[in-house]
Amino acid sequence: MSANTIPRPEHPNPQWLRENWQNLNGTWQFHALTGPHDHLNCDITLPFCPESVLSGVHHTGFLTHVDYKRTIELTEEQLAGRVVVHVGAADYRTYIIANGKHIYTHEGGYTSFEADIAPYCTPGTNELRIECKDMTMDNLQMKGKQSEKTGSYGCNYTRTTGIWQTVWLEFTPKTHIQTAVFQPDPENACLHLRAQVEGKGTLTAKAYWEGKLVGEAAVKNCGNTCRLMLPLSEVHFWEVGKGGLYDLELSFGEDSVKSYFGLRTIALEGHKFLINGKSVFQRLVLDQGFYPDGIYTAPTAEVLENDIKLSMAAGFNGARLHQKVFEPLFHYYADKHGYLTWGEFADWGVDKRDPKVLHKFLPQWLEAVARDRNHPSIIGWCPYNETPEDQYRENISRIYYLTKSVDPDRPCIDTSGYTHVGPTDVYCIHDYDQNFEKLKSRYDRLGEGIIQQPHHLGNCRYDGQPLFLSEYGGIGWDLEGGWGYGETPKSREEFAQRYHDLTTALLENPSMFAFCYTQLTDVEQEHNGVYTYDRRPKFEDQSFYYNTNTQAAAIEN
Repeated sequence: MSANTIPRPEHPNPQWLRENWQNLNGTWQFHALTGPHDHLNCDITLPFCPESVLSGVHHTGFLTHVDYKRTIELTEEQLAGRVVVHVGAADYRTYIIANGKHIYTHEGGYTSFEADIAPYCTPGTNELRIECKDMTMDNLQMKGKQSEKTGSYGCNYTRTTGIWQTVWLEFTPKTHIQTAVFQPDPENACLHLRAQVEGKGTLTAKAYWEGKLVGEAAVKNCGNTCRLMLPLSEVHFWEVGKGGLYDLELSFGEDSVKSYFGLRTIALEGHKFLINGKSVFQRLVLDQGFYPDGIYTAPTAEVLENDIKLSMAAGFNGARLHQKVFEPLFHYYADKHGYLTWGEFADWGVDKRDPKVLHKFLPQWLEAVARDRNHPSIIGWCPYNETPEDQYRENISRIYYLTKSVDPDRPCIDTSGYTHVGPTDVYCIHDYDQNFEKLKSRYDRLGEGIIQQPHHLGNCRYDGQPLFLSEYGGIGWDLEGGWGYGETPKSREEFAQRYHDLTTALLENPSMFAFCYTQLTDVEQEHNGVYTYDRRPKFEDQSFYYNTNTQAAAIEN
């Protein structure tokens, strides 16, 4: 298959790019268990899940066990080093098998993983298999918005089984860089870098701004960790709505990695959220990352990036990435455009009263934080969404502290929307009241530390943290066969006025730093998007979104 015909042919992670790699998307042999005695054998097109149209399978029933197989050609030169199979994401428990030998097992449907298959391969033709087991109805399995029923309903949508992100090979020397953590420090004109390496050598880092070398540093390792400070002769801030990225080259022995970073600071000060020392009102939209033809997977990189462009065209400056861990390429585009995001997890679908949930959830969540923490566009973390007060109460604070231990530089919301039972850097509320006067009145006394809380917050104490109305609006439109929040407006003018009134009430609050409107696009039967499910404007003139969202916010003064 030529590069021109491979689906999603681009490198899936521009922040960790080696030149010597091979995309394995395209046609694989596919076997699925569709029932106790029923099987499906056919070809499938990766990286699309079998439920999707783009996969060529389009089987939307329950698939509990799926098996992918293809051959790969390897040379003696390639086998002299590492031959690493990368899987962007596969749902849920995945096994990598080379030439009949089981090599690696990964649990979790949303984070990336890899395995070196070189010791199990020979020059010439080799068989690569990837098996996935997916029990969507298991109350210990995080599934986000995937329906546990036969069909979609409410805010639960078509399932994603097995592989749903790019699969690729990467060829590296045995002495190589494993990972690196970036800590930008614009105040001291430098980047702090900590790398995990395999072998002995010298780690060299070079930074470039618009092609010009602006920093270089090197350090020898005496173990598996290298630390260095990379001084920068020019300081350029990463900015909201603009971006601004330094190119970064890392080398260690014969290994070389291309990456990038952005210089920006984030801090909380009273009710304000400061980015580069300035109060920024976060005008966010809820993005669930579903596509009508690819389900969890955008059909092309252009479509993936276009979701950010569509959001910014409507006057939003960022998004809550809701109930899904988005692929690294999306984060690259957010970094490029200066688009703010909150990193979340797909925690729905589990009974959080079960103590075993913590042992399932924790490694998967920390994998996501560790993978994505170098992206300047991610400005906060939120591991849980709408957690009932009687569920997992004692473990919410544990997840908060563990998240902060991995990434102390970003704020963390313990759980979005319902329950704040322990420490949280930001107080987060969901409020779908369609009456703007009632919505406004609940938060008028924030400056005094008082909230007239929506009914679902019960007696959760507010301690004066910065406040984020992280779900509101969701105004329904074109509801034939679908649903939205509130009584449906009778005209485009009534819709625009309601949107303006609700949103302006939040922008004018001098003690509120962010809102998040539900949502960017319709998703299947949920018809409350700014755009339709296939990314078309709902109204001939949608300028009211931009005009309303870009009004001055009181907290930015």
